[in-house]
Amino acid sequence: MSTDHTNMVNTIKNISLALFGGSFLTLMIQTNSLLARDTSPLFASWVAHGIGALTALLIVLIAIRAFSGQRRNQQTREKIPLWLYLGGIPGAFTVILAAIAINGGLTLSGTISLGLVGQILFGMLSDRFGLLNTQKRNITLKDMGVVVLVLAGSAMILFGA
Repeated sequence: MSTDHTNMVNTIKNISLALFGGSFLTLMIQTNSLLARDTSPLFASWVAHGIGALTALLIVLIAIRAFSGQRRNQQTREKIPLWLYLGGIPGAFTVILAAIAINGGLTLSGTISLGLVGQILFGMLSDRFGLLNTQKRNITLKDMGVVVLVLAGSAMILFGA
């Protein structure tokens, strides 16, 4: 297989995974919002993360069993900074804040579109200042155009234009 073909296949695979991930994110936000409506956003977040932790544990146990013959690089694992293990904290806030927004009258699609704007803006700031060890990159006019277009799309979703 040529390198170009392999790159194209990997790109298609990654786009597909991102689309599926977005679908799962939408499903998670909707189900947690419904649970939060009948309980509280904090309780819904605890349930979501508790079930998520159990699911992740099951997947890890299956993966360990499936790949038990392969050696793991212990040296690499020891060099990982501890703060990199805290990724669940923003996830917990995502669940809580989305449940509050949806139950506060914002639509699911509006919540997700504005969440996308937040992701883009944070990503641009991360790129600009090299946050979380990202490669530094200047924000361009094209980047700002993306933000304006996504904000315009969000406005159309929110206000039914």
